[in-house]
Amino acid sequence: MKVLLASAEAAPFAKVGGLADVVGSLPAALGRLGVDARVVIPGYGFIDHVEHQIEPLFSFDLRHRLGVNEVKVFCCRRDNTAFYLLQSPPYFGSEGEVYSRWDWDMERFIYFNQALMAFIAQLNSQTGWLPDVLHANDWHTSLLPFLIRDHGDDDSWGRLAAVISIHNIAYQGKDAGGFLWQAGMHGRHDPDLLELGLTDNLLGIGIAYSDMVSTVSPRYAEEIKYGYTGYELAPLIARRADRLRGILNGLDVASWDPAGDPNLVVNFSAEDFERKRPHNKRYLQSFSRLPVDVDIPLVGIVSRLAAQKGFDLALPALRNILARRDLQVVVLGAGEPDLEYAFWRLDQDFGDKASAFLQFEGALAQQIYAGCDIFLMPSHFEPCGMGQMMAMRYGALPLVRETGGLADTVENYDDGEADAGTGFVFQWQEREAVEGTLNWALDVYEEKPAAWRRMQGRAMRRDFSWTNSAGDYIELYEQACANLRA
Repeated sequence: MKVLLASAEAAPFAKVGGLADVVGSLPAALGRLGVDARVVIPGYGFIDHVEHQIEPLFSFDLRHRLGVNEVKVFCCRRDNTAFYLLQSPPYFGSEGEVYSRWDWDMERFIYFNQALMAFIAQLNSQTGWLPDVLHANDWHTSLLPFLIRDHGDDDSWGRLAAVISIHNIAYQGKDAGGFLWQAGMHGRHDPDLLELGLTDNLLGIGIAYSDMVSTVSPRYAEEIKYGYTGYELAPLIARRADRLRGILNGLDVASWDPAGDPNLVVNFSAEDFERKRPHNKRYLQSFSRLPVDVDIPLVGIVSRLAAQKGFDLALPALRNILARRDLQVVVLGAGEPDLEYAFWRLDQDFGDKASAFLQFEGALAQQIYAGCDIFLMPSHFEPCGMGQMMAMRYGALPLVRETGGLADTVENYDDGEADAGTGFVFQWQEREAVEGTLNWALDVYEEKPAAWRRMQGRAMRRDFSWTNSAGDYIELYEQACANLRA
């Protein structure tokens, strides 16, 4: 089976969120199961071609409603996977970041979908490679299923199954009608789109025209059928429920491995973490300008600072507990200005207990995972989440809300000898719920060290590799092909 994954992001070339981690690591796992999986992304200007050994492959002219643009195709191999990068100024090739203004992003990603169709045709004609399945990801590439069906009278396109993965349904590419008209797109006449008023919603178009739809955890697949989580697309999702699958994201366990991570001061595993892991906590405390004492519980946060992440609940809870208990907090993240200010203020008000790094830096993130005791992730909603998996792999116990992938991956402590549990889970979206659960976790840390260590060992041994999920994706692709034939 041949699969082409199309995305706006793919690690390590261009990464903003979890989308990049999935697209960057899933293809290698598919390859180990016999699938010829390849990836295509925009050739952003900030990508270092020398560092990644990226070479030119071919180029072609793309004629579209606004004129003619040259598309340069570059290629490299990583983990035995071919990655293609498309440059086509002014849309892609000179920018310093993945995303820009809303209106420009709408125009350039619609163009990217058109360029991708031409690229697939060129790849077939110049190299003889044509995918059996085209796997779109999020709204940035969600026009592909529609464009494939729009070319359905051509035998090559008629045999190509389309799949779309929803990584976060909150981002949909809404109000795209004017941009689609400008790009010369044909009308979207799917009855459900027309009835629900979604003909100008890019993600909705992708869902309506795909042979199968996936999202990044089983729990999230259920949640997006309802308006609270699925927003305007919930009715469409419910109508497509027979074609929807929730497949839990995996981790690149070779990269996220505390036994070999070069960013740690002392490496450790599930067999020797009790002796070796505390060295990383001491280093993190020292680096964060906090008192160095392994007995003080340390809460870590590594996150995009956004309303979705539940910090409106966590910040007042942290303030109350910091004022009353012996506790340390280390935060790494950037995002919405009001949340950045709130964490800066926490740092200033509790300088000997809290330290905030308002940026993102990969090595420090891994040091936090390896050094903190509790990893706080109180999200209002979380399609899958990777942070809680990384934290568990590095021996930190997550404290999470029961939603989406957090509910699928974190087992709540049994409040006993830890015969069950890999973390602490709360349900209600209330400050009191975060505060009460955090106090509970601190009590366990201080009063039941043996139970805590049992949970750490269990968490570190959880299998979050792509092996199982990659098999689920193969079944998804096979079902998409069967639906297309039917």
